[in-house]
Formats: sequence, structure tokens, C-alpha cells
Amino acid sequence: MKLHTMRPNEGATTTKKRVGRGTSSGLGKTSGKGHKGQNARSGGGVRPGFEGGQLPLFRRLPKRGFSNARFKTKYAVINLSDLNRFEDGAVITPELLKEMGLIKNGLDGIKVLGNGKLEKKLIVKANKFSSSAQREIESHGGKIEVM
Repeated sequence: MKLHTMRPNEGATTTKKRVGRGTSSGLGKTSGKGHKGQNARSGGGVRPGFEGGQLPLFRRLPKRGFSNARFKTKYAVINLSDLNRFEDGAVITPELLKEMGLIKNGLDGIKVLGNGKLEKKLIVKANKFSSSAQREIESHGGKIEVM
């Protein structure tokens, strides 16, 4: 294969749709917008969900139930592989993680997950730990402290 023989795949490139150019294209004169009316105008058209003034479906349906999603506890997560940048025997706190840029904001707390391998003995202070992270930290002689 040579560079001068390469071609894009069949159907990968199409010519740009040029509206308002002649009649043979099918997009001449009114440019595919029909004659007059709101949709033919610049900035015309109606918002999503508008039904021509009829009471919209989302307002006709009854509102039921309660969602607790707004009050859910959201944790900033950190993986074991990220903790390898600390020296052996370090005490890792949420403030230290934020200072190092490993977490952007604390949210409702910090959860340590067990992704990756830990190679150091560390004392980790966080709000939650996954069971695999807890096992990994303790197997290396480290300690966990739930805040």
C-alpha cells in the first residue's frame, strides 16, 4: 500500500449539502423549508415538547412519588493504585489527598476502592473502604481508620 493509492472507505465522505443552489439538487429556492410559516423563518420553530398550545403531555400526567436522589451520599473515590505515590508509613488524610490533587472536592466524604495494587505500608484515614481495599491495605501491614 502506498500513500498515493489510499482512498477513504466507500460512503465515508459525502459532499456538503449546499442549500439554495438551483433546482436539480432539490434544495433550491426555499432551501427545503417549504413556503412561509414559522418553520421557514430565521430562528423559527417551537420548543421541544410544545404541542401547539394544547396542554403538554408532561403537564397532563400526574406527578407521583418521591425521589431521595437529591439527598444521596456522594463519595469522592480514590483507588489503591493512586496511593503508591506516598512514601512508606505515611498517614493519608482527606486534606493530604486534596493538597496533592488526587481529589478535586471532598463531596460527602472519601471512599477508598480496591482497584490496582498497593506496594506500601500506609495508614489511611477515610470515610469508607471497599472490602478489597481494606484487605489489601491490611495485608501490607498498613492500617485503616474510618472517620
